Amino acid sequence: MEPTTDALPAVSVIMPILNEERHLRDAVAMILAQDYAGPLEVVLALGPSRDRTDEVAAQVANADARVRLVANPSGRTPDALNAAIGASTGEVIVRVDGHAEIPDDYISVAVTELLRVGADNVGGIMDAQGTTTFERAVAAAMRSPLGVGSSRFHTGGSAGEADTVYLGVFRRSALERVGGYDSHFARAQDWEMNHRIRETGGTVWFTPDLKVTYRPRATVKALAKQYFHYGRWRRVVARHHEGTINPRYLAPPTMVAVATAATVAGFFWRPAWAVPAAYAAGVVAGGAAISRGESPATRAVTPVVLATMHWSWGVGFLTSPRRLTR
Repeated sequence: MEPTTDALPAVSVIMPILNEERHLRDAVAMILAQDYAGPLEVVLALGPSRDRTDEVAAQVANADARVRLVANPSGRTPDALNAAIGASTGEVIVRVDGHAEIPDDYISVAVTELLRVGADNVGGIMDAQGTTTFERAVAAAMRSPLGVGSSRFHTGGSAGEADTVYLGVFRRSALERVGGYDSHFARAQDWEMNHRIRETGGTVWFTPDLKVTYRPRATVKALAKQYFHYGRWRRVVARHHEGTINPRYLAPPTMVAVATAATVAGFFWRPAWAVPAAYAAGVVAGGAAISRGESPATRAVTPVVLATMHWSWGVGFLTSPRRLTR
């Protein structure tokens, strides 16, 4: 049974903002145009931008009383999220990123599911969509288990409990129970907080009815940096929370270690080169399989994208320094 309009909880949409001059106005307008019938506010946590983001944010806030601003001097994502949560008033907290594109019914669907299931956090699909040849290849890889593993928020699947979800629609009580985002984690802060929610008896719930358009990185360099830090910080999480690593997370670093050792060994025993050759063949075949329907140029680039994601994540994991452990 869906809640009546009078019973709908107040919603606060929180957004970490940094260097978003070009997109901020449209991003906020997309939220304010939601079909949610209950009370709604938007809290922008403004980092030290190098463009006119603060000026645009002030204009947006002056034009609509539902938009509020809060400072995030450090510019770090977890600090921004915590500052926005602290300045918000809603019973339900919806995280939206500056480049995320949400459908008009995103909040209403999420709140309905949150109340129906009794979950602490609800999220859906991170629907990667590219425009350039390279971005479309990244999108194909991000939607496939070959690129990112079997997480349902990447690859889809049936509704149910999950380790983590994309972005998130939270009960404020759950965030207060676990103390919000851990500011230590420059990356992987979503996974880490969802772990604490589950450890304290809460439910993290995935539903395919929620879909957020995500714009992938546009260059090999940017993609490599992104996945390097994903791997680096996922190992930091593993050090803080023992038992949270599974074979899916160990696959890239294992591949990096084995392929590198076999490549070196091949200079002394040539049959060892069969290992990196087999990986390369697998990436080429896998890239061709997951990019069906794309242009020849995109299909040609997809194996490069897969290898970049695998190697960057794996190297980041293997080289994650102990000093990042609190």
